[in-house]
Amino acid sequence: MSRPRPPAQALLDKYRGGDFQPLYATSVTVRGGEAAHGRASGIAMSDDGALQVELRLPVELGGPGGGTNPEQLFAAGYAACFHGALSMLAERAGLAIADASVTAIIAFGRDPVDGLFALSADINIHLPGVARAVAEELVRNTERLCPYAKMAQGGIECVVALTQ
Repeated sequence: MSRPRPPAQALLDKYRGGDFQPLYATSVTVRGGEAAHGRASGIAMSDDGALQVELRLPVELGGPGGGTNPEQLFAAGYAACFHGALSMLAERAGLAIADASVTAIIAFGRDPVDGLFALSADINIHLPGVARAVAEELVRNTERLCPYAKMAQGGIECVVALTQ
């Protein structure tokens, strides 16, 4: 088995097109499971079968726990994406950050604007051995590059459609 390689640095080259240019797309389908409620007892499965996760409502929200919840999946995606962007920019700058880590803390809670629900995100970056000023610049640039950070700060194009 060959060793995994990081993505090509060419991904950092600026795109100059007029429309969104997809480089990769995937789909995940959630079914409701025993409770007929995706968040409480669902199964999430990717179109290629590489992801299959049992979803469970966390104990803190009145559920049984014992499975993954959407906030954990979002946190994993955000942290992985941010770490990847951070690594690409560090490599381009000639910085070694082999021991870097990114922790995403996603909180599900009440939205004071509409009284319903919202998410908040705290992203903590650990860059041992990197000078503070250099690390701060790297993190600022990563926020501009990481699609999850851009989405969290500015929104995302989203189309919701009924596909009966």
